[in-house]
Amino acid sequence: MISLTDFYHVMTAVVPLYVAMILAYGSVKWWKIFTPDQCSGINRFVALFAVPLLSFHFISTNNPYTMNLRFIAADTLQKLIILALLALWSRVSARGSLEWSITLFSLSTLPNTLVMGIPLLKGMYGDDSGTLMVQIVVLQCIIWYTLMLFLFEYRGARMLIGEQFPDTARSIISFKVDSDVLSLDGKEPLETQAEVGEDGKLHVTVRKSTSSRSEVYSRKSNNGPHSGLSLTPRPSNLTNVEIYSLQSSRNATPRGSSFNHTDYGMSFDEESGVRAGNSAYPAPPNAGIFSPAAGGVGKKKGDGGGKDLHMFVWSSSASPVSEGGIHVFRGGADYGNDMAGIGAHPKDYDEFGRDEFSFGNRQGANVGEPTLSKLGSTSTTELHPKIGSAVDAKPTSMPPASVITRLILIMVWRKLIRNPNTYSSLIGLIWALISYRWDVKMPAIIFKSISILSDTGLGMAMFSLGFFMALQPRIIACGNTVATFAMAVRFITGPAVMAVASILVGLRGVLLHIAIVQAALPQGIVPFVFAKEYNVHPVILSTAVIFGMLIALPITLVYYILLGL
Repeated sequence: MISLTDFYHVMTAVVPLYVAMILAYGSVKWWKIFTPDQCSGINRFVALFAVPLLSFHFISTNNPYTMNLRFIAADTLQKLIILALLALWSRVSARGSLEWSITLFSLSTLPNTLVMGIPLLKGMYGDDSGTLMVQIVVLQCIIWYTLMLFLFEYRGARMLIGEQFPDTARSIISFKVDSDVLSLDGKEPLETQAEVGEDGKLHVTVRKSTSSRSEVYSRKSNNGPHSGLSLTPRPSNLTNVEIYSLQSSRNATPRGSSFNHTDYGMSFDEESGVRAGNSAYPAPPNAGIFSPAAGGVGKKKGDGGGKDLHMFVWSSSASPVSEGGIHVFRGGADYGNDMAGIGAHPKDYDEFGRDEFSFGNRQGANVGEPTLSKLGSTSTTELHPKIGSAVDAKPTSMPPASVITRLILIMVWRKLIRNPNTYSSLIGLIWALISYRWDVKMPAIIFKSISILSDTGLGMAMFSLGFFMALQPRIIACGNTVATFAMAVRFITGPAVMAVASILVGLRGVLLHIAIVQAALPQGIVPFVFAKEYNVHPVILSTAVIFGMLIALPITLVYYILLGL
């Protein structure tokens, strides 16, 4: 039975965290002490210094040789069970998709262990439970967050390949990615260049695009059967991206677009490659919809030509949203220009800085993002909302597994080496292995240099979360129905599967209670950052973080009391 003293210890550990969060929320929302720019700077300090050093402190002071392997096995089994169920669901159900599988995996298996879990579980079950939470943090940082990155980059690769090579993807035998391409998340303007080798296979190069291209470039080759290669731009489902691909008379690149250039009063000089338009008022360079300034639309050559100049270019400017017309691929700023070139609306205090705040959530592209589809045999293109994205279309072919895996590993590696948490976790684990193996103590000057910042980690992380809450237009951004579903997955499904996994591996007593309660912690912040960066249901994850934090304390207390009966 839980005594009042036990309850007091729990409240002593948790209430200070909520005090920091509420103070930050009030500083922005009520008292206007901090501007959004200042919030962004504080949050950057937290992301680059406070939290990584906090992770290092916890991991480096935990003895890796006394890790509870059975507890770790239960946590790992829970995640593997949910992964297997989601993989099965995505294959057998028409509603299944990679995007929803990623989101549901985040909701059900990745709690806020570092910030909330360690102090809460220490207050409930003592210091030994804090050691178990550190072990979970190590696994999350090194294994599970890396897996999340792998899934997100796989999604980006599928979108890229499905759009560019829907019929010829199996012919791709290599990808080369320029060193300045950091991710396939759709935020960087990218282009692909495919070359047909002597064996008839495709060798694809992925590189950053120029800021804006309004011309179609062609490159002719006289190398026998590979003559007639032309560099033609293609519209992409990737947010705010231009993608170019080499097209040859051997149909090495995807199908052409049926977009009708006459609908927009544009023509294309096939010989010179210069676009001519009849618009007296061309749209500005950063117009966010397809328009004369966004690119040229080519006419198709005659039957004997063998080459197509038929694609148009998406604007890759910072504002790909039309204010007054159709909203297309919301990937840059929240406020865009319309076709007439009307300037952006001024942002008020609450609106300014949402994009600048790295933990913030942009209202826009997510589940209901418009996508392209063709209207029967007509020559126009329709934009309409669709659940999911190009990934849901499940392209009929993909490159060999080894080829696509190598591409994804390249991108994941580039993301990891730029993440300070990667270094803090690995260095902390290496130091712990050395320190506890040979009883080596960290020099006091280094220890104090680290601790002076790591000691601020918990408070600053909660302070940053309060800023994030204050900068959001709504606490429940995804709607009541979806929010209820997300909370059920977070606080019921996750702990239930954890209970099953723990019993299967033989956990009993206090260890079983700790495993279940830590699975009922609020949503982790890192999965939300990934969801926002890759634009996969960010409003759902933001609701899970914010609303989950508000209801986490009573829910975990209910689990604590019920398990203690």
